[in-house]
Parts: sequence; C-alpha cells; structure tokens
Amino acid sequence: MANLNVLSARYATPPLNDLFSEEGRILAERELWIAVMKAQQELGLPIPAEAIARFEAAKSRIDLARIAAIERRTRHDVKARIEAFVEAAGAGEHIHKGMTSRDLTDNVEQMQIRKAGRMMLGKYSAILRRLLDRADAYRGVVLTARTHHQPAQATLLGRRFAMWAEELLEHLVAFERFLDEYPLRGIKGPVGTQFDMLTLLGSTEKVHQLEQRIAKLLGFSRTLHAPGQVYPRSLDLALVQHLALLAAPCENAAKGIRLMAGYELVTEGFREGQVGSSAMPHKMNTRSAERVCGLAELLKMYADGASRLAGDQWEEGDVSCSVLRRVVVPDAFYASDGLCETMLTILRDMGIFPAAIARECARYAPFLATTEFLALAVKRGIGREEAHEAIRRHAVAAALRLRNGEEPRLMEALAGDPLFQKAGLTREVLEQVLDDVRHFVGRAGEQIDEVRRRAEPFLERHAREAAYEPGEIL
Repeated sequence: MANLNVLSARYATPPLNDLFSEEGRILAERELWIAVMKAQQELGLPIPAEAIARFEAAKSRIDLARIAAIERRTRHDVKARIEAFVEAAGAGEHIHKGMTSRDLTDNVEQMQIRKAGRMMLGKYSAILRRLLDRADAYRGVVLTARTHHQPAQATLLGRRFAMWAEELLEHLVAFERFLDEYPLRGIKGPVGTQFDMLTLLGSTEKVHQLEQRIAKLLGFSRTLHAPGQVYPRSLDLALVQHLALLAAPCENAAKGIRLMAGYELVTEGFREGQVGSSAMPHKMNTRSAERVCGLAELLKMYADGASRLAGDQWEEGDVSCSVLRRVVVPDAFYASDGLCETMLTILRDMGIFPAAIARECARYAPFLATTEFLALAVKRGIGREEAHEAIRRHAVAAALRLRNGEEPRLMEALAGDPLFQKAGLTREVLEQVLDDVRHFVGRAGEQIDEVRRRAEPFLERHAREAAYEPGEIL
C-alpha cells in the first residue's frame, strides 16, 4: 500500500491538490493537445472540426485504470495517455501530431507551475494585507524592541508588523514579475529545432504562428526561442528560490510571535478545547507559528535541492532531473500553500495583552532611554565616548541588579555620577526623558504609513486575491 504525501494530505488546500493530482495533470495535457489541434487546423492541417469537438467533449472523461492498463502494455506513460484520450473521444488519431513527449510534459508542467504560482501570489497578497492591517491596529502600542534578543529601544508593535510587511512586499513584487515574464517552452520537438512541426506545417511562418497561438491560449506572454528537449531547469531553481524568499518574512513574523508569546505579550489564538501539551495542562503553545517556521525551513531545503537541477542537463537534454523535480516542484507548492493558510489563520486569530506589554516597557524604560541620555550628555559638553562608558558601566550594574530581583536604580546612579553632576544632568532632568515613552519610538508611526503607501499599488492590482480568507487548518 502506497503512503500519502504528508504535505499534500495535511497542509495543501483542495485547489492546489487538484492542480497537481493525476487527474489534474491529465486534464492539463488534454487542454494542451486540444490547443495544438485548434492551432494546427487554423494553419491548414486537415483536422475535422467534429473531431476537435469530440476531443473537447471527452476532455474530462479520465479513466485512470484504462491508462494504467495501456501503460503496462506499452511501457510508456505518454503513449498510454494518448491512446486513452483517442479511445475516450472516438475521433481518430489527431492529437500529438508533430509533437514529442517533452512537448507535452514540459509545457504542461509549466502550465501547472504558472497556475500554482498565481495561487501563491494571491495568498501572499492576502498575508501582506493582513500584516498591514495589524500594523495599523497596533500603531498605538509601544513595545520594547529587542536586538540580539536583548531590550534595545522602544518601538511600536505596529511598526514590527510593518517591518515584516515591507520584506514580504519586496519579494512579492519580484515574484509577480517572474510570473509575468515566465516563458513557455513551446512546441519544439525532440531536440528543440522544431523540425517535425516544420515538416508538418510546411513553413517557418506557420511554426511561429502555432507557437504564438498556443502561448496565448495557455495564458503565456512569450515562449523560449531555442531550448533543447526540456526547458532550462534553472527556471525551476528560480521558482523555488522565489517561494523560499516569500516564506522568509512569514518565518520572521512567526518567530517574533513565538518569542512575544513566550513573554505573554501576544497570543496566536488558542481555541476553546485546544490542548497545548499532553503532559502540562496549562500550556498554550504557539503551534501554528511553529508550523510556519517548519514549512519555511522545508522550502529552503527544497531551494537547495532545486539548485542541483540548474546546469545539470547533458547536450540537448535528458531525464536525469525527473526524480528530483517530481518531488521538489509540487512539494514546494504544497509547503507554500500550507504555510500561507497557517500564517493567514494566525493573523486572523491573534491577539495582544496590552497590560503585559506596558509592564515590560515600564520595566526596561530607563534602559531604553540610554541612547537619549547619551545624546543629552553630548549636548551638555561631555565627550561621546566618555559619556558612553559612564552610562554603560551604570546600566550593566543596574541590569544585573534587576536580574537578581533588586531595584535597578539606574536613574540614581547616573544622576550621582560626578561626570553627569558637573554637566547639570540631575535626576529631575533625566526623569523628564521618561515622562512619555512614546517619544522614544522616533519615526515608527511614519514608517508604518510609508510601507502602507508603497504597498497600495500592489494590493490594488491584487484586490480580489488579497481579500482571501483561509480555510480551517488542523
């Protein structure tokens, strides 16, 4: 008994599974055959209109058992699918004229890739919109920003979401361009010279017209001019790298949510009846954010795998890439689909704990103000490095006291330092800096607006897709 593909079964949605299913691939092959027949007829090949109509009527009548039986006899998968389609249509042998197996399989795989890529572009557009929505919703929440996982300065929680949104936007624009310019291999024959189609149609002009019509029927803006038996597998590497790059900002966001949840600042959403641990009943694990991180890591692994495809074709082509591609290409989309559904669920269901966020800011407020204390010291005539060393010495001592459960007393220590006393930096002057922690966030609010403005043209182009709502996830 064969085992299920866990990515397909557990994470991918029905539309994507349908696209890469056996029936989905055969349906795409039949669409390509019909497109080629129509173009050939228009260019003078004697194919009866009734025959084309019969093939169109039989397009969805897919008998997998019959195809398997023919393949056992012929020992050739494409030959089996040709015979099965001709039988289903009962219209004579009009498909696959002037074509080789790779004219069928490569173009169909590119059709699948482009359709699946459009699905992912749409779902990541929805993630971008929701990241920006969270950025707007949390623009009033002052947060302790961290670098190296240490309290650094103040920021806005909304600005953190805008940071992730901007990263995603960069990769979305690049992926949109990749899909718009993604080239179809076209009908090129066994070694790419189009000899068979030229012989069949009788002129170079008709061969060019065939290519243009097929590309247009299949939704491609252009075709390659001189590929070999297969389209360049470096295109597969470019594809999977794009998918890994799109996952990266989501992984950053998921890790940020996991870390914030560990400090009880946010929740990814924990439903009634959900269990966090079989041993520790109190736990509310960020299991969805962890899933996003796991799927993103898997995509990086697939990008590494796809790098083995690029540059590995002999002469005009071979099939040494087929095993790797059968795993990497569909699985990269399954992983991307699962990641998108999970990330959208998190962004829909998550919540924050403002009181805990405020307590953390109050705890670290004197430390978050040290860069402003440094600026004040410089303005009062103290040397920059001299002031930095004094603040560093007192701040480290205060941090150690805080970690030992004692009062940090940083303000007292700074105000009592002879260097600060001489410059007139009294306790009262230093305390004024802490009167309103919001002023520590700098241009954070403006930056949220700038990212939103920059994203708007993209979101307008993909307004319908950006409105997508995720289904239920396990």
